[in-house]
Amino acid sequence: MEADVGSRYEIPRTAEFLRARAYTRVALQFPDEMLKDAPAVARALRRELSSGGGGVRVFVMADTAYNSCCVDEVGASHIDAQCVVHYGHACMSPTSNLPAFFVLGKAPLDVHACASSMLECSRKGNKRILVLYGLEYAYALDDLRRTFEESCKSNSCNPGVQYADVLCSVMSPSSSTADENDYPQSSGTSCHVDLSIKSDVPTFLDNRCSMECSSSTHKYNLGGVTWNISAEEKMEDYLIFWIGQDNSAFANIVLTFNKCEIVRYDAIKSQLSTDFSHLMKVLRRRYYLVEKAKDANIIGILVGTLGVAGYLHVIKQLKEVIRAAGKKSYTLVMGRPNSAKLANFPECEVFVYVSCAQSALLDSKDFLAPVITPFEAVLAFSSARCGISLQNFTMVLMPEAKCFQGKRVDW
Repeated sequence: MEADVGSRYEIPRTAEFLRARAYTRVALQFPDEMLKDAPAVARALRRELSSGGGGVRVFVMADTAYNSCCVDEVGASHIDAQCVVHYGHACMSPTSNLPAFFVLGKAPLDVHACASSMLECSRKGNKRILVLYGLEYAYALDDLRRTFEESCKSNSCNPGVQYADVLCSVMSPSSSTADENDYPQSSGTSCHVDLSIKSDVPTFLDNRCSMECSSSTHKYNLGGVTWNISAEEKMEDYLIFWIGQDNSAFANIVLTFNKCEIVRYDAIKSQLSTDFSHLMKVLRRRYYLVEKAKDANIIGILVGTLGVAGYLHVIKQLKEVIRAAGKKSYTLVMGRPNSAKLANFPECEVFVYVSCAQSALLDSKDFLAPVITPFEAVLAFSSARCGISLQNFTMVLMPEAKCFQGKRVDW
């Protein structure tokens, strides 16, 4: 049991990181589904750290105030932690004050069955395959790549396949990428992005989904993974092969790249799925909520994070946008919103939820008033226009469009 915990939760790699940074107070953050392993992980980590001299106090955090995918800096500050070790699924939202070390977990994956499914997809079409995945499968990427190449050789085929990389395994509010590169992911990827604190709505939203353009490549960051494509290519030229469950991370992929051909490999059932009609209904509803928000006069700004870098600047700019539109706003801090909490504010005709990308799309059908994202709020309350027609509903979920405060960006 202890040996399994050490491997699955990467105890040696975590201890190496903590010793190198000389941290003495460390918070371990677990999602609900991993809490049962928390005592064993804490014991194993203390034992590993004591072998190198000790002096490190380890605290277990649970029941986060907001979303388990975000680093809980508020909870960590209660015990004066110098660092947070985050276990499980992560949205990779930049932190405000504390460094974070990510242990993404190792969900079971049959690499042979997955490689066979990839080969099947490559035979059915002539598009290149872009492999995206839930972060819990990042550890198996090297084995999958090797198995797929062997399958291609045995079947005398050579399809074009590109694999996304994990964005980073270490995050620091000071964005010291030189230090971050010293602790690569177990899959072989490392952090090479700027995670400095952002100062306005567009850049805050860029942390959710961004596209950087250069003369030769387009670089995408979404859901904790990053990839590049040639400047001559478009995302529609690729078949997106998603490895993982039908969760919020996958919803971000489908809604952002809704023009792309997408297949999902269910690692639990070892089968492919191509029916995502339920997510297209979500996309249509988001556009409806933008139109409904335009008629609201009193807006409630829901603070859905106290740790994601730049959230205070976003709230400030949202207030300015709402005030400029001749509307009134209230800022509300209440932890995770639900219908009972929001019912205490019947005067608010719409709520704007400031949170990380993977928890931003609240299903507000049971709420008295709709809940929209900051980007949707800017579309509804300002004169911002997009070069792409708003009939393209993806604009509601594509913050990289940078259509803010009357500025127009053509694509």
